[in-house]
Amino acid sequence: MTPAGKNLMNIIILGFGFMFIFTAFQTCGNIEQTVIKNFNNTEFHGSGYTSMAIIYGVFSASNLMAPSVVAVVGPQLSMFGSGLLYSGYIAVFIRPLTWSFYTASVVVGIAAAVLWTAQGNLLAINSTDSTIGRNSGIFWALLQFSLLFGNLYIYLAWHGKTTISDKDRQTVFISLTVISLVGTFLFFLIQRLDTEATTREGGSSDTCEPLLPADPTEGSLTLSITKEMLLLSTSIAYTGLELTFYSGVYGTCIGAMTRFGDDAKGLIGLSGICIGLGEILGGGLFGMLNKCYSCGRNLVVLLGLLTHYLAFFLIFLNIANDAPIASQDGTHLEAYITPSVTVALLCSFLLGLGDSCFNTQLLSIVGYVFRENSAPAFAIFKFIQSISAAVAFFYSNYLVLHWQLLIMALVGFLGTITFFVAELVVAATRRDSDYSSI
Repeated sequence: MTPAGKNLMNIIILGFGFMFIFTAFQTCGNIEQTVIKNFNNTEFHGSGYTSMAIIYGVFSASNLMAPSVVAVVGPQLSMFGSGLLYSGYIAVFIRPLTWSFYTASVVVGIAAAVLWTAQGNLLAINSTDSTIGRNSGIFWALLQFSLLFGNLYIYLAWHGKTTISDKDRQTVFISLTVISLVGTFLFFLIQRLDTEATTREGGSSDTCEPLLPADPTEGSLTLSITKEMLLLSTSIAYTGLELTFYSGVYGTCIGAMTRFGDDAKGLIGLSGICIGLGEILGGGLFGMLNKCYSCGRNLVVLLGLLTHYLAFFLIFLNIANDAPIASQDGTHLEAYITPSVTVALLCSFLLGLGDSCFNTQLLSIVGYVFRENSAPAFAIFKFIQSISAAVAFFYSNYLVLHWQLLIMALVGFLGTITFFVAELVVAATRRDSDYSSI
């Protein structure tokens, strides 16, 4: 197999590994608050929102040391070990205890930092300046298939159920644990690159090398204050806020809407499927459009913002304001229109489509600008994204729907503007580089 073919195969294997792990983990995140509300054990006092806030808070702090782990252990073993810890978190729900639930939340936060830093490093290693956009799109599309399979299973398993029994919970989480382990072991299929052979075949001198500074933590701090990363930070923070919303809050809102009838719990799975369809469409299509650099990326990010604004407006009209914090019995309130399942699922699709617009372009520009320091750069990316997600999961325990939508709308607007400015800086730097090489 040629080096280019090996690179592409590694990206595909990477995508499938993440697809299996996050089929389990994202499905877990989507349903855990609903599952906890239906858990018949007076000794358990956990909160799904609080758990996710802990995960993303620890995730953000752990990104400071994650490049060092990846540098010492290597990206392949780093992802394998992290995948095992993800599986452990999911397995906790088979028989949840408060102490094990929150302990696992801390552990998986550390694992997430290592996993995503290693992923960004491997993506950069197996890409060139000309293929980083394509590879980002392929990886993102494969990753988002996770939203289809897990949530389809939830819909079929919970269709018509008004409460989730202990047997229902155990069956689901045993299955999700096995799925996560399958994805973890797939990482062993990733092949090491023969850089000498790659060079002999030519055309790969722009390969994004797996370079790490002597002190990766220092490298992360240095990159974090570069002009490009400071400009991109607001866009990255926005992806953390809306990640919280579509992966945990919106599904809970749909499940709490008693006006959707006895099928409200099953609709959580359908909502996740629609989010996944939007993510896959966006990853497959928009990941290819950044070949024209600033023009392509700017247009896709603008489309993502407009798509999210439409989704936010329809959710504002369709979902009751108290749905995110409703009790086990749900909410009997209406918003401004008669609650519509069709509108709710359309909003799920739009949330996924808009998310893919932002993430594919951010992955592309970070991989392009910081290709020689990919692990520290992606560690910063995940640090910013995860700390904003932690904040959002924390306030989701207390804020009603309208305030959450307003926060996302404001940060999304600022993030889009700063992304445009970052693209101008990158384009200007590239022109200067081309000019100086003449």
